[in-house]
Amino acid sequence: MKQDVRDLEQEITRHKALYYQGRPEISDEDYDRLEAKLKQLDPTNPVLELVGSPLDQSTDKIRHQRRMLSLEKTYEASDIADFLKLGPLVSIFKIDGSSCSLIYEDGRLVAAKTRGDGSVGENILAKAGFIPAIPKRIPRRQRLEVRGEIFCRASAFHAISEDMTSLKLDRPTSQRNIVAGLLGRKEHIQLVQHLSFQAFDWIEDKLPVTTEVAKLEHLAAQGFDVPAFERHTDEASLADRVEETRRFLAEGDYLIDGLVFVLDDLRQHEELGETSHHPRFKLAFKFPGETKSAAILDITWQVSRNGVLTPVAEVEPTELSGAQISRVTLHNMGVVVDFSLKPGDRIEIIRSGEVIPKFLSVLESRPGAPSIPGECPSCATPTVREDIWLLCPNELCPAKQMEVILHWIRQVNVEDLSEKRLQEMIGQGLVSSIPDLYRLSVNDLLTLDKVKEKLATKIYENIQKTKQLDLVTFLSAIGVEGVSRAKAERIVANGHNAIDKVMALDAQTLVAIEGFAEKSAVDIVRSIGTKRKLVTALQDVGIEIAASETYGEGVFSGKKICITGALSAPRAEIEKLIKRHGGAVVGSVSKNTDYLLTNDTDPASSKYKKALELGTTVVSESDFLKMIGA
Repeated sequence: MKQDVRDLEQEITRHKALYYQGRPEISDEDYDRLEAKLKQLDPTNPVLELVGSPLDQSTDKIRHQRRMLSLEKTYEASDIADFLKLGPLVSIFKIDGSSCSLIYEDGRLVAAKTRGDGSVGENILAKAGFIPAIPKRIPRRQRLEVRGEIFCRASAFHAISEDMTSLKLDRPTSQRNIVAGLLGRKEHIQLVQHLSFQAFDWIEDKLPVTTEVAKLEHLAAQGFDVPAFERHTDEASLADRVEETRRFLAEGDYLIDGLVFVLDDLRQHEELGETSHHPRFKLAFKFPGETKSAAILDITWQVSRNGVLTPVAEVEPTELSGAQISRVTLHNMGVVVDFSLKPGDRIEIIRSGEVIPKFLSVLESRPGAPSIPGECPSCATPTVREDIWLLCPNELCPAKQMEVILHWIRQVNVEDLSEKRLQEMIGQGLVSSIPDLYRLSVNDLLTLDKVKEKLATKIYENIQKTKQLDLVTFLSAIGVEGVSRAKAERIVANGHNAIDKVMALDAQTLVAIEGFAEKSAVDIVRSIGTKRKLVTALQDVGIEIAASETYGEGVFSGKKICITGALSAPRAEIEKLIKRHGGAVVGSVSKNTDYLLTNDTDPASSKYKKALELGTTVVSESDFLKMIGA
């Protein structure tokens, strides 16, 4: 047993060092299994308390005033549900990059350091100066520390590859490892200008905020890019967030390996404290991921409903995470170009979160250049290159329309109308847009292969059944960019409970809703604007969009209410009462906020101070209950 423990100690230490150097040899899940095995054999082994990895003695080292800890991890959704019992949670993506600590004095950036071994980090101040997303000056004058993650977006990886080639350097081999590689360089440090940074923690002797949400909002107000966050008070919202994260794993433009959940109430942070390894008020939820190698047999290109051509590698059948894999997404044209991907190459692939398998890196590359289609495989329109994307500009492209209509069918749940039947309809010219579905007759459907009168009637009736839709389903079905079902529900729950109200949304209004960052709000409003003709056309063919019944009328109709501090009733119940009486719950106090609901009149509370500054009406919980007649 002693030898087993020693072997595990050596293996864990080696793999931890490789991970923080950006050269992992095993998956996160396999590494976690090693730690679990050591914990079972020797629960108090000091190797289990190691954070980060030993620094190269040649590096310029800086000590952390407060240790940069790791996170307790789980792969079980039930553990998150149990964590929620302690109080409302805030979730952000767990970005796969390099942790960074920034020190500001009198509003000026004076130090930047990596995690290192958790106690001592490497000085990267010179490199931080090149990263645009790291503010060099901030409004706040007190000494403070900001922690976050430096990471690489897909479009930036393409730019880095081009720059490194022009400098006659080896092309990078992986988006996952490029951050550690660039931060460790001794020359050409300007390459880090392509990297991104998001701030998620703010350390100061006395924080002027009392919640995690307020902390993130304050970081944003100081000029930092903060991760999109959501506040959770029930298990349903947790499930939606996990599903949204699965989609981002497959489609997102930077790498994540799960979610971080943090208790919203900062007082609980103080009460629960930390171990020598991790804070007790945070929990990381990760998706199991297995990697394997596979040979590319062919590369095909799929046209999305937005006109993006996505390359897909047809690979030799490979067993991965309990499934037989034959197709792997290559993300975008930039990946094919950067890695010179072609049939015959052997690649490393991963399947995580039960989503479509993804390309990770090239293991063996055969000679030759990649082949990029010069015309759309569906409509033969000449393709357009835009940064790392390959686009079909034809709005009437059959493949593009196919994806738009198929998305609608799946969201509104038209039974018995399969992808194959839809392809046949488009091929025969029966359907070229979503409204065309509602113009079909039984006789039209009888022209389809193997469709007799009984089935034709059934499909026709199933289509007609979907003419009455609730607003959330409708918004999900028309494909507004950046609006998942959970986001649509949040928009509706905050007072925009009719299609006319949604179409009149502006970015400033969206940002006031908890969970909507400024950039995503701008993208959403722009996308809504492009859907006006489609909305009108659908209404013309008889689609009825019901106003949400979850949003009531009453004393708070049209009012925005911010809640802060402890309440005697569960916060989720108070939020329901606000919505039932016509109000909308917002995450921060602004000039658009009508009420601050709080039992806490501590002048140190940032929301209370802001309410007083803006003249926002402050109501106690008892006042609130009297207002609704409870």
